[in-house]
Amino acid sequence: MHSTLTGNVAVLGCGYWGKNLVRNFHLLGALGMVCDPSKEALRSARETAPGVAVGTRFDEALENDAIDAVAIATPAVTHEALAIDALRAGKDVFVEKPMALRLQEGLRMREEAVRADRILMVGHLMEFHPAVLALRELVDSGALGDIFYIYSNRLNFGKIRTAENALWSFAPHDIAVILRLAGDLPVEATCVGGNYVNPDLADVAVSCLNFASGLRAHIFVSWLNPFKEQKLVVVGERKMAVFNDVVDTGKLVLYDQRVHVEAQGPVLQKGGTEEIAFDSEEPLLAECGHFLDCMASRERPLTDASSGIRVLRVLETCQRSLQADGKVTAL
Repeated sequence: MHSTLTGNVAVLGCGYWGKNLVRNFHLLGALGMVCDPSKEALRSARETAPGVAVGTRFDEALENDAIDAVAIATPAVTHEALAIDALRAGKDVFVEKPMALRLQEGLRMREEAVRADRILMVGHLMEFHPAVLALRELVDSGALGDIFYIYSNRLNFGKIRTAENALWSFAPHDIAVILRLAGDLPVEATCVGGNYVNPDLADVAVSCLNFASGLRAHIFVSWLNPFKEQKLVVVGERKMAVFNDVVDTGKLVLYDQRVHVEAQGPVLQKGGTEEIAFDSEEPLLAECGHFLDCMASRERPLTDASSGIRVLRVLETCQRSLQADGKVTAL
């Protein structure tokens, strides 16, 4: 059961994604205000949360003593300044991914949160997906054995951004999950991609992460794909797991498949499949509830500032490789 703190969270930005934060904080009884310069966005907020206080300036939330926290769902280029202003105003902060567009910005945000003794949580939504939590349990329990490699595809037709490329827009989800499953940062990365819609932004990117343990991970992102695909595959020495987020049933399936090396050579062993059950809670509701719980307990969030910074470190390394035509780049 999540803590419900009435009227204490202000959502900054009620656009494409912010409206979902408005809906969930309202459901949790914790929505105190919505700020957005767009009258249309504020109209949407009032429809979702009748009676909620609204403002056209973000400062209105920071100046309001009744507001204990802000949830930032504005363009990523604005995250650092808004988060630091909120922290200095004594507010806890939830900031959507990517945490920032530069590693140094993320470091400054964390430094300010420590100085202000405030909660700073990053919106790595997939870490709160019940299927991903079940997958983590499978990996941690040793059900898959040692993990050989992980790959993820996050593909769609749109929404095309103009401030960040597909790597920065789509990959944070999968990087966050992969780092959690790996339990470590990679030692090097490579990334290649293509710019087709905007000459300055990659619409397609393929990244490869190499870990000291020998684990490798591949991440394919694109907003120029003819169909939507959100799939994560984890291949272990004993079993394999597939998380497919676009299907209605069978989202997490365990495959009893492995390669056994015998005297005559490798032998494929194919067993059955098992659909893994998990809770049905909406990931965003769980994420917002976790933020409220951390506000109440003052405990560190699962996706805290350090988690966001690890993702930024990987993103920046992949970006440097992308700009160098796929050159192997150390973290």
